Amino acid sequence: MIAIVDYGAGNLTSVKKAFDRLGMESVVTSDPSCVRKAEKIVVPGVGHFDTTKKVSESGLRAVALDAISRGVPLLGICVGMQWLFDSSEESPQTTGLGLFQGVCGRFPAEVKSPHVGWNQLHMRGRSILMDGISRDSFVYFTHSYRAPIVPETCAATEYGGLFSSAVERGNVFGVQFHPEKSSDVGLRILRNFCGILLC
Repeated sequence: MIAIVDYGAGNLTSVKKAFDRLGMESVVTSDPSCVRKAEKIVVPGVGHFDTTKKVSESGLRAVALDAISRGVPLLGICVGMQWLFDSSEESPQTTGLGLFQGVCGRFPAEVKSPHVGWNQLHMRGRSILMDGISRDSFVYFTHSYRAPIVPETCAATEYGGLFSSAVERGNVFGVQFHPEKSSDVGLRILRNFCGILLC
């Protein structure tokens, strides 16, 4: 079972429908005991980084870290991916999980923000999550802040400079774009995630 974490900021219905379309059992939940029992965890997110504080306040942060330590695959989407980093300039007082080093920053003034619409993925090295995805495939974005390029970046995107559009290390994965809105490419990425076994 895939636990889709509800902390009040997710594009939950669309994410659930995408997994339903793939024939995968998933549940939208804010219950830590349910997340603890999940075989895979998805942390979606739309909106302000400050909302991720609710994950800590609900006890889900500790549950997520414990699950990761046990090898349970976890996927962060949009704000959920940014939460995997140290923090974000959008809410400097809110701490992320710190699984990837760096601070998420705002787009430069010379480009329109938020970054909304289809843009290209530029693959960087091998990736379980991106397996079978053609180089320079297009996916759907909507965000005002971006994650930096880090050693774990497995796909980057150009918009006012390069940023991490996907990161991967061990059983932890993050995508800045919305796979649930990215047509066949997004479904393939979610299918890849569903196929990942416990590390």
